[in-house]
Parts: sequence; C-alpha cells; structure tokens
Amino acid sequence: MTSNGHFQSHYIPNTEQEQAEMLKTLGLNSVDDLFQDIPEAFRNPPLDLPAPMGELEVQRDLAALAAKNRPLSSGPSFLGAGSYHHFVPSIVKALITRGEFLTAYTPYQPEVSQGTLQVIYEFQTLIANLYGMEVANAGMYDGATSLAEGVLMACRVTRRPKVAVLDTVSPSYLRVIRTYCQAQGIEIRTVRHWEPDVDEGTACLVVQYPNFYGTIEDMPMLAGSAHGEGALLVVSADPLAMGMLNPPGNCGADIVTGEGQALGIPSSFGGPYVGLFTCKQEYIRQMPSRLVGKTVDSEGRTGYVLTLQTREQHIRRERATSNICTNEALYALAATIYLAATGKQGLRQVAELCYQKAHYAASQIEQLPGYELPFKRGSFFQEFVVQCPADPGEINRRLLEQNILGGLDISVAPYSDPLPERVDKGMLLCVTEMNTKADIDALVTALGEFSP
Repeated sequence: MTSNGHFQSHYIPNTEQEQAEMLKTLGLNSVDDLFQDIPEAFRNPPLDLPAPMGELEVQRDLAALAAKNRPLSSGPSFLGAGSYHHFVPSIVKALITRGEFLTAYTPYQPEVSQGTLQVIYEFQTLIANLYGMEVANAGMYDGATSLAEGVLMACRVTRRPKVAVLDTVSPSYLRVIRTYCQAQGIEIRTVRHWEPDVDEGTACLVVQYPNFYGTIEDMPMLAGSAHGEGALLVVSADPLAMGMLNPPGNCGADIVTGEGQALGIPSSFGGPYVGLFTCKQEYIRQMPSRLVGKTVDSEGRTGYVLTLQTREQHIRRERATSNICTNEALYALAATIYLAATGKQGLRQVAELCYQKAHYAASQIEQLPGYELPFKRGSFFQEFVVQCPADPGEINRRLLEQNILGGLDISVAPYSDPLPERVDKGMLLCVTEMNTKADIDALVTALGEFSP
C-alpha cells in the first residue's frame, strides 16, 4: 500500500482511479479510513518473527512442540465433554488416505465426482437412519455449528424470534448459538430441563441427547412441551448413543443435529470434525448445506448429483439459508466407513460397552467417602457428574502425575454458571469402550486418596 492509501499490486486489478471512485462513493478519503475502528496500535503491529529455518530444523521444532502434548493412547483417559476417545478401526484410515479421497471440498462437477457423491449419498442415508429422520444433508462444520444452524432453521420455519434452550445443553454449544443469533435479533433464554417453559412465541426448544452432563433426557415429554406451543423440537444427539437409545426422530424431534467425531474420527486435540444435520421432509427447503440425490442418466445408468444447494452462491442471496461452504466430505467418508464396518450389531455393542463401563465406574466412585453423584434425575450414557471432596483441578493434577487424564472441571466458568443442579466441586467423567476394568479401578483408587 502506498502512502496515499492506494494498493499497488500485480494481483489487484483496481486502478487508482477506480479506487478513488469507490472511496468517494463510501464517503472516505483513503483506504486507511476503512480501518478506523481498529486501534492504531493493532493495525500494523511489528512482527517479532524468528530467523528462517531449514526444513529439517522446522521438523525438529514442530516435533518438540508436539512432544509436549499428551496423546490419549499414552494412558487412561476419562475426559469427554464433546470430544471422545473411541476405537477407530484401521480400515477407516486405510481408505480415507487414498489419494482420490484427500479433499474436504464440495464435488461441484458430477461427471468427475461420482465416487465422492455416492459416498455423501450413503452418508446421508446412514445418518438419517441413525437419527430416525427423513432427510440428512451432506454434512456441516461440527456439532456446535450444526445445532446453531438448526436453531436458525427453526426460526425461519416458525417465523418466531425466541428460542428456549435447556440448561443441560453444552455451554460451548450455547455460546455458538448466541453468536449465530445475536445479529438477527433472536432472543435466547435457558429453561429448566425438568419443567421447560415454552411460551407461545417460542420458535424451538433446544435439547441435547444425552445432555452435556451425560443424563438421558425425557424426549417424549420435551417434544410435547415444544409442540404444545407450536414450537419445534431441535436436538443435538450423540450418534454413537443411538446404538442403544431410541432415536430422536421416533420421539417427535423436528430437527436433529450432532457431532460425528465419535464415528471413526480421532479426537485430534479438538478437531476438525464433521457436523450432522437431519430434519423432517417438510422442512427440506429451509435446510442448510447441500443434499446429494440419486438419479439416472440419459442411458438409464445410476448417477449421483447435488440435488439441493441452499447457499447464497447458488441461489438468490435473500433466499439462502446459510453460507456454509464446505461439507467436510473427508470426515463424512470416515463416518460412513465406520458405520458400514461396524454395522448395527457392532454399533449397539460399542454403545452398550460405554454404558456398562460408565455405570460400573460411577457405582465404584459413589462408594468412596466424600464422593457422590448429584444428578439423580434419569439414567446416563457414558458421562456422569461426580461431586468431589476436593478441588477438581487439584485432583486432575494429581491424577496426571499417575498418567491418568481425569474429567472436566465443571466448577469453573463457563461450566459452573448455571448448573442444573447444585454442584460445588463437580467433575464430569467419561468412560468409553476404550477404558478397561483395570483403568477404571486405577481411577477409583487414585480418587480414593482424596477421601476425607
């Protein structure tokens, strides 16, 4: 950029005259005026960059940084809260790392993308069946943004500006919902999970199933509360739990979303993941992202195409439902391979192992002096809250010294405000099929050291 605020670049086609005309239209004197809202100290800060390094040096530097992390495979882990340590069959990585699959972008040209389109079609079919819903899209960014998009969709369908969110929904997901809705004037309020207050102007009731604290919600009751006031039921459901729980679609849900990480995707320190999104057929025109359909060509051969694209790039901007531009096709493929390889019985077996091991751990911990399970309403799946006799943060530090990764400390913000039950020193523990009996017993023994 020159001193008078004009760009000089071979890659920017605007002439100085054109830039001057645009600035005049905007009522500005220079390009710098566009950035007046940014404090001067932060506009062009000096960059204290290290000296250049060779490839070998960079590899060593990055390896040293990576060595500071604790891989989940290095010892027992009981941390969940949205990202879970599940078994990933070797066939998943073997297939998704094939060269023809190494992309997460949208297959716009069907004539050269039949393989990817078929994968997405199969993915949609599996997710729709898993959730008991009629339609599934090609995938979203992650579970949090999927749920937020579901909330926006419910507001479009009902044309109502208020949303009720259960107090058992993930605080992280709630923050994303607020971010998505704040610019559109949508009112977000939290309601108690055992007696949800849904009034006449509410667009939807938002539920997590199982909820953030692991408890299995009373879905038919919640559906009745929402539909009784003309609102939709929007659910964020753990897809792995569907191996043994009644799918939300069978309980009256209108829009069901989820995080697909549990389906053959490693935790990867928080991402990338794949969002799941399903809905009833009648709402398909308000669904974000894309829909792959199955058809035949002029010679009667099976073919796959992008049937529905509701992004502003493809239709009039005022008719667009979302600007999501990438459907995470690579991890949608991973989830498809995982579900196909595991099958119905395998998925149920994994879900039952998580359920049974978590309940064994909870029963053992509850017997320790000073520990209790504060959430008494309903059963739980693979996560549960423990009231501890000492600060959960200190307990986790001591556990790590024994190479045990403990649970999430929910006694600190944002998890502590508000809690659906009174918990002063709460820890959210997660037990999956990856935890052996020896792992659980070691956790119980370590926790017992804090008993009064």
